[in-house]
Amino acid sequence: MSEEHVKKFMSSVDIKARIRAAEKFSEVFDKVVKAVLSGEEPKLVIPKRTLSNTIYDKERGLLLLGPATFERSFLDVKEARKFMQTLLMAKIIYDALINNEYPTIRDLFYRGKHSIRYRDHKGRIEEENTWDEQKESDAVLRDIEVLVNLLREEMLILSKEKGKVVGDMRIRSGDDVIDLSKMGHGAYAIEPTPDLIEFIDVNAEFVLVVEKDAVFQQLHRAGFWRKYKAILVTSAGQPDRATRRFVRRLNEELKLPIYILTDADPYGWYIYSVFRIGSITLSYESERLATPKAKFLGVSMTDIFGDKNKKPYLSEAERRNFIIKAKKTDIKRAQELLNYEWFKTEKWTKEINIFLQKQSKLEIEALTGKGLHFLMDTYIPTKIQTQDFIE
Repeated sequence: MSEEHVKKFMSSVDIKARIRAAEKFSEVFDKVVKAVLSGEEPKLVIPKRTLSNTIYDKERGLLLLGPATFERSFLDVKEARKFMQTLLMAKIIYDALINNEYPTIRDLFYRGKHSIRYRDHKGRIEEENTWDEQKESDAVLRDIEVLVNLLREEMLILSKEKGKVVGDMRIRSGDDVIDLSKMGHGAYAIEPTPDLIEFIDVNAEFVLVVEKDAVFQQLHRAGFWRKYKAILVTSAGQPDRATRRFVRRLNEELKLPIYILTDADPYGWYIYSVFRIGSITLSYESERLATPKAKFLGVSMTDIFGDKNKKPYLSEAERRNFIIKAKKTDIKRAQELLNYEWFKTEKWTKEINIFLQKQSKLEIEALTGKGLHFLMDTYIPTKIQTQDFIE
């Protein structure tokens, strides 16, 4: 794929990404072509994306994919359908790369879905779909990611924008320079290809990642990031890959400390762990998506109830007004967290056990019940200044 062939592309950054990804695809899948032309059985050797092949590296603080692999062979009856799906998906992606297209994950599903006609062992004509549901094509896409060692974002496959960011920072996206300090009451939607963003300059001392979009908006409008020289990010719930990668780059490349603010419940704490450790589903990309130096700022159970070494941020009357009774699903999730190696630290075991004992939770918004400026000017700064983190 020559650079002349893609001169019509709008973004020079995209040109380089397309060439790099197309060359990687050619390198990996040319082996299949050569095997066929040589009369050999075509095979693909793919790392296993299973829980049994997911390893928690305590020293690095990451969930990683283990060394186990499996063979996907065209002549293996059990693997033939998946082999076909893998080559079909690879062709669709490669065609999109060289044709200057930006498919979404949903597009890939529809582009590849069709019926194949064949004769069964009795000579009857039958039909079978390449795939029936998107979860099938999504799984094949993840297999290709580990096979070619590229994130789908590096293949210019798009997904819905979810995370947002604002702060005193300039970035280059495509061929445009964007000032994240001049977004009005809005914010910059983190693009689905965060590695193609260039950091031009930043005037910040830390990054605050907020689980809730509503709290992010309040802090933004109140000028939190200006007052405290922060980059303010929201994942709007469970973080998407683009937001995780963007946060990782802020820490890794700009050396900015990362603080995570979530609800005081097992789901919020797991969101923190996804940012810091990685996720089981995407363990094969933790080295690029996770930020092992991220700190859990809050909200913690000891923030709510205190302990022998710490006064609670809420009075007894405020706790009665703000805390919520935990549901059975919350309790079950907390018990699951206790089984994860990365939550088996002294501090996290204590926090989760307090939750199970009190069977109560608290949402970040409750802290604004004491006034937005309590959250903005007391709670967050105090937690950072005293280094009161749960690890």
